[in-house]
Amino acid sequence: MALASFSFCHRPSLGFPTPAAALSSRVSCSSHRLNTTLTEINNSGVIACLRANSVELALEAAGAALTGDISVLEVTMSTPGVFEVILQELVQNHPRKIMGVGTVLNAKDAKTAINAGAKFLMSPVILKEIMDDVQGGEVLYIPGAMTPTEFWIFSAYNAGAKIVKVYPVTALGGTQYISALSKPFSHIPMVASQGIKIGNSIGEYIAQGASAVVLSDAIFDKEAMGQRNFNTIHELARLAASQGVKAVER
Repeated sequence: MALASFSFCHRPSLGFPTPAAALSSRVSCSSHRLNTTLTEINNSGVIACLRANSVELALEAAGAALTGDISVLEVTMSTPGVFEVILQELVQNHPRKIMGVGTVLNAKDAKTAINAGAKFLMSPVILKEIMDDVQGGEVLYIPGAMTPTEFWIFSAYNAGAKIVKVYPVTALGGTQYISALSKPFSHIPMVASQGIKIGNSIGEYIAQGASAVVLSDAIFDKEAMGQRNFNTIHELARLAASQGVKAVER
């Protein structure tokens, strides 16, 4: 027999809550939703990153990836209609998936993305104005960092980041760089991003200390996108999702 599920974000009230109780409930709800996003990223091991030159192409490609078992999808700011059409439609059609926006470079775009339904925001650098705006909210901010000092990777974490994107990881040394970072910063969850391929790379990055990897062209293959070959994108997504889960479970 299936057990009824519930969320403490929607508990029935037995009376009028005090202001303190209402605030506590909102904070708990926000924390719960943010942790759900972070948990899904950690459990899946893969964030699919989509760039497209039209709304129609983006929706078709995203649909192919999401039905191919991708559970976390990032749509970049450069994609036309990312807020007005794509994000809202994807959130509506795939409510159990985690949707986010990438290459967010200012607080205005961050707020627009959140209003459109984004569960996470990603930047190539650390942007304090976005970090400050999302603090205490239900949206996960993943800033980018390159050096240990930057770590900021450390600086980003101290500023409140729950997880940090290491970018551009391939140019910095790939899995060896992640391994080197994870030794002094084992307490900081990291997402490896840039140039990662489907195959042994996913498992190697996660084995060396990454919580997840970002896959762009590896899933949204340029030739397949150009030919609108969504079957290929679907199969690449299935393969990437499978490899991500296996890597995390090891």
